[in-house]
Amino acid sequence: MTTTPAGIAVATTGLVKRFGDRDAVAGIDLAVPTGAVYGFLGPNGSGKTTTIRMLLGLIHPTAGAIELLGRPMPTGAGEVLPRVGSLVEGPAFHPYLSGRANLARLDAADRFADPATAARRIDAALDRVGLLAAARKRYRAYSLGMRQRLALAAALLVPRELLVLDEPTNGLDPQGTREVRHLVASLASDGATVLVSSHLLSEVEQMCSHVGVMREGALVAQGTVAEVRATGSASVATVETPDLERAAQVLHDLGLAPVTPTPTGVRTMPGALEPEAIVAALVGAGVRVRGFAVASPSLEDLFVALTGEGFDVSG
Repeated sequence: MTTTPAGIAVATTGLVKRFGDRDAVAGIDLAVPTGAVYGFLGPNGSGKTTTIRMLLGLIHPTAGAIELLGRPMPTGAGEVLPRVGSLVEGPAFHPYLSGRANLARLDAADRFADPATAARRIDAALDRVGLLAAARKRYRAYSLGMRQRLALAAALLVPRELLVLDEPTNGLDPQGTREVRHLVASLASDGATVLVSSHLLSEVEQMCSHVGVMREGALVAQGTVAEVRATGSASVATVETPDLERAAQVLHDLGLAPVTPTPTGVRTMPGALEPEAIVAALVGAGVRVRGFAVASPSLEDLFVALTGEGFDVSG
């Protein structure tokens, strides 16, 4: 009997994974709504990949409970996993076989796949990730981006209710990254739930309806993008100045943090401080202020505030 609330595709309760005396995942409660595109974010070592591996039954949790598609894991794995497609920690294929032949071997090993439709489904999966023209090329001749695309194709050989993708844009050029974004959107429009781990926050902000942010094994924020934005400061202040170090020191002295550099100055979250007070402090300290603006925070700004780290991370 399921205890997962209706409309939740992935749920964990008090999920813990301990390695020695260290909690890699420290009692998190994930809730991924059915039909959502859920961006799973966090710095290196924050526990994202460990969590994903537990969700898929690749490693066992130390404590806590997991339910996928309304069934407990790992006891329900035999029933649930055929309805789940995944890409975790990079693809593993036979280097001497072509892309199409590799997918054919995977499909033949799937006892739930229909052999009569294999050729059509394989070509459809290759076409969906832009590899149909390279289907006969041997895997060892594939670039890193092509290998990542083939792994995505493997997850799409049969219709899936849930897709779990760990860094799916790894190795892709900007065009390939845009194509993956569109692919994820099309999967969601087809009715699938997608959980995608990524460090490309601009991409996550464009394609995700929900986000969860990990820090040091803890889930520090979760909800719709709008809800997570609301957990942070209401605004971000951007200072345009050639005096980056002096401006950063003034902002720190005002108790503002984090302070991060931009191409033309610095930015921070002003909290309750009035913009006029910040500008006055900067000018009073001899900072040459060329511009000052206050705007709603981006997902990147909130990520920095929640985790204390920059955005180009992939743990």
